[in-house]
Amino acid sequence: MRVILRSDLKGVGNKGDVVEVSNGYGRNFLLPRGLAMVSTAGAEAQAESMRRSRDIKDAADRAAAEDVAKSLVGSPVTITARVGADEKLFGSVTTADIADAVTAQTGVVIDRKQLHLDEPIRSVGTHLVPVKLHANVEFPVTVEVVAG
Repeated sequence: MRVILRSDLKGVGNKGDVVEVSNGYGRNFLLPRGLAMVSTAGAEAQAESMRRSRDIKDAADRAAAEDVAKSLVGSPVTITARVGADEKLFGSVTTADIADAVTAQTGVVIDRKQLHLDEPIRSVGTHLVPVKLHANVEFPVTVEVVAG
């Protein structure tokens, strides 16, 4: 069964794509939930316009993410934390703390979910935290944790 996707589906395709799916999956899951529509000649023209608008939006989002990346790469973010013995922090520095510090110091708003830490920062020093603003835009932010 050929269908046109109305939204992005992981493992199937993106909005506006014309894909071939099994009859049961199309009839019982995609069509009743409004996630796809049956492919016809007129519908494929509509799908082309959906793909064009998706591409334009994606290009604008990527350009905005690259601008943010250029402004953040060169400026380290400083976070002051309470320190105990052996330069270890009381508690830890989390992605929420880093996002708040970036907003306060640079004026750029970053969601904590865009920051990727394997585990919270628990020591004083300079740390590189990867930020993923867009599917194709990923860069490190320098975070300096100092005793306070």
